[in-house]
Amino acid sequence: MLGTIANVILILAGGAAGLIFKNKLNKKTADALTAAMGLAVLVIGITGAIKSEDLLCMIVSLAAGTIAGELADIEKRLDSAGNALKKLFVRLSGKEESRFTEGFVSASLLYCVGAMAVMGSLEAGVNQNYTILISKGIIDCVISVTLAAAMGVGVLFSALTVGLYQGGLTLLAEWAAPFISQEALTEMSSAGGVVIIGIAVNMLGLTKERLRVGNMLPAAFVPLAYVPLKMLLFG
Repeated sequence: MLGTIANVILILAGGAAGLIFKNKLNKKTADALTAAMGLAVLVIGITGAIKSEDLLCMIVSLAAGTIAGELADIEKRLDSAGNALKKLFVRLSGKEESRFTEGFVSASLLYCVGAMAVMGSLEAGVNQNYTILISKGIIDCVISVTLAAAMGVGVLFSALTVGLYQGGLTLLAEWAAPFISQEALTEMSSAGGVVIIGIAVNMLGLTKERLRVGNMLPAAFVPLAYVPLKMLLFG
């Protein structure tokens, strides 16, 4: 859990810095940093995606995962969680934070989706190696500065999502490690990499409408079923 704790602390530190210095961080600089981090996220996504040794697995994972995510409407549920936290914040602080939900949802998706969150948690759970999660935490910290400056305190609350998501994955990995093949881990990383490319596309504003990346989340876990089934059918 040390890697996840470090990640959470770095998000809170970056978010706090963004809130404190938001008036000194002009729009031009903030936009430049966001674009730079968007490019960094794109590279991380591509690095994960190209690891695939079975392109059919990637395609099936994205298709099946997206269908499942759309049926469950994961992104809407994240919106609902953000709205609930927004109401709590407004009640406690006595003031409106109009971009709370956007900050919470955007940051939660960005920090939780992709190869680094999944593989970092698995590596921490299986081998007690926290390098990936700490590296991810540094990137999250930098992104939190610009996100919090632009979207407010909702970004800090995303640390709760990260703690629950990565902490849960780490604990699950400790239990499931003996049963997950290396091939499945590789394809999970690959599918997650494609999904994180979608995050980068949204950060860089490359599409007219934002991709519903939250609904693609299940794609990263489809290989857990696909790889054993392929081995059963084809050996």
